[in-house]
Amino acid sequence: MHYSVLLRESVELLNINPDGIYIDGTFGRGGHSKAILERLGPNGKLIAFDKDPEAIQFARDFAADNRFIIVHDSFASAVTHLEKMGIKKINGILLDLGISSPQIDTPERGFSFRFDAPLDMRMNNTQGLSAADWLNSADYQELTKVFWEYGEEKFSRKIATKIVDVRESKPLLTTSDLAKLVESVIPYREKGQHPATRVFQATRIHINNELYDVEEILDSIPSYLAKHGRFVVISFHSLEDRIVKNKFAKLATGEKLPRWVMANDKPSDFAVIAKKIKAGKEELEENARSRSAVMRCLEKIHD
Repeated sequence: MHYSVLLRESVELLNINPDGIYIDGTFGRGGHSKAILERLGPNGKLIAFDKDPEAIQFARDFAADNRFIIVHDSFASAVTHLEKMGIKKINGILLDLGISSPQIDTPERGFSFRFDAPLDMRMNNTQGLSAADWLNSADYQELTKVFWEYGEEKFSRKIATKIVDVRESKPLLTTSDLAKLVESVIPYREKGQHPATRVFQATRIHINNELYDVEEILDSIPSYLAKHGRFVVISFHSLEDRIVKNKFAKLATGEKLPRWVMANDKPSDFAVIAKKIKAGKEELEENARSRSAVMRCLEKIHD
């Protein structure tokens, strides 16, 4: 079952104009899109994006709604698609980052060490390198860099060394192959966490260009926000949240002028109106995966 994290809070933060144009950057199974459409009037429009072909199939349930458009692409390409549609301004955008429950819980997608399955991990499993392709071809330096930067894995060097050594005679092909290899290298278990958690996370982020996509949309979409338009982001790990927090803060700071300039600093066109909103007790009881979610919101306050 897919659970839309911080559903009510995120849609309320969008402060929806019934006649506005909105983007759901991560359609998933359509929970947030459905809630947005319920608040839009007949002249409103919602453009949803997703890399995952299975998510695109679920979007067929919305096909009869002429206010809804689904795009099979990363949200990082949102501006390109807006330009093609002739849309100059939007009234809001929502990103629910990371991996969805159906992706984790479908064994053959290869996202989880809970199942013995092919090492895939691609959100769009019709193109690009799979996790197995990358793990069996990347050099030691690249493996180490990815595990450290995207997984904050302190045994990144040892794990990379083991992968390079083992794959010569036995390529890593399944989730169990990778999980068992990592377990054999890490000398202890953290309470409540599988030893391979960070390596799986880092590999998935790298394979899907997840942090690049976040940085791209944070750079490109704010200028498309109309006055009072809002940018809502739900993150699930510290790397994503740090990028969002820093970018929002930078946008809201305004232009700092040199001391010798006899003028006040130029005020910002943006304001951060929500910081580090977490799921409430009731939601946590219904969905434990909500515990790591952090939501932030930026508003365009001047044209």
